[in-house]
Amino acid sequence: MGVLKKIKVLIVDDSALIRQVLTKILSSANDIEVVGCAADPYIAREKIKRLNPDVLTLDIELPRMDGLAFLSHLMRLRPMPVVMISVFTKKNADITLQALEYGAVDFISKPQIDIVQTLESYSEEIISKIRTAAHVKVQPLKSLPKPIFKTIPKYPVDVIIKENEYPFRHAKTEKIIAIGASTGGTEAIKVLLTQMPAHFPSIVISQHIPATFSDSFAKRMNQLSLMTVSEAKDNEVILPGYVYIAPGDSHLLVERSGSHYVCRLNQGVAVNRHRPSVDVLFRSVAQSAGRNAIGVIMTGMGDDGARGIKEMYDAGAVTVAQDKESSVVWGMPGEAIKLGGIKHILPLSKIASKLMSLCNEPTRHS
Repeated sequence: MGVLKKIKVLIVDDSALIRQVLTKILSSANDIEVVGCAADPYIAREKIKRLNPDVLTLDIELPRMDGLAFLSHLMRLRPMPVVMISVFTKKNADITLQALEYGAVDFISKPQIDIVQTLESYSEEIISKIRTAAHVKVQPLKSLPKPIFKTIPKYPVDVIIKENEYPFRHAKTEKIIAIGASTGGTEAIKVLLTQMPAHFPSIVISQHIPATFSDSFAKRMNQLSLMTVSEAKDNEVILPGYVYIAPGDSHLLVERSGSHYVCRLNQGVAVNRHRPSVDVLFRSVAQSAGRNAIGVIMTGMGDDGARGIKEMYDAGAVTVAQDKESSVVWGMPGEAIKLGGIKHILPLSKIASKLMSLCNEPTRHS
């Protein structure tokens, strides 16, 4: 038998306690080796050259150079898988989302109190994120998207959009697009939404994301998309031209109310270890919209959404999965394809154009 090739990890954090706890957690896995630690980016830079790690864990707040600046240099000059470490605050949520735009694979919550006990309580999740990151193909950082300064009017509930202003409307069809994603999903969703026209059918999204991140994520997407993007609110009427993102602590469901769809938020138990759960969203869309819906399952670890999108498919919805080559992690899309609930398998770059062509077609059973 061959010798097990271990994943080499370098921990970059100014807290000696965090370095110690992460080293203990990661070293408990027989396929991971912590090859070194660094208290600031300058030490990290030298250790990267010398130790050639497979994965870097990176704190946001560091002495001599902040983590985001170091990440931007790293991704331009020596791209490698990076998992960010941050305390979940509003400020750090914005910075962490920027880090994901720069190419970071994932992030880990750094506790402010009970550091040892809290980190050890999700050791399995931390180890899983490092294993996932080690297999990601990281692309060099090139350019970042610029915010869009919108001049598109926002339509209130009681305004009827004329046919020539809303080209995707059909006489007896109200389309709705449901999207689910996890690891790598914030960037995949960004790519998708930046390609969508302002007047497009409603989009509802369940992305695995902490509660302190979801509002920042929605606001960032609103800056970059011609559609109007916001965090979903309970009982909110779902309108064409709008995107609704599940809050990080709530399941998002879609229900029919008269001639409209509405958002329902639910803080029930986690499903597939997640709240929001993609399965919960897809199942509700299958029941409320049936063949008027389109389901899209994108990059993500695990199998959340696979059963829900199969229910959408069985209800007559058209279903799309992101392909393996363009996915950061091909867990969720791969599992959905295995269950037989996917009609189209597409690279990320082709999904937006496919959605536009599907929304121009009359509704029919898949």
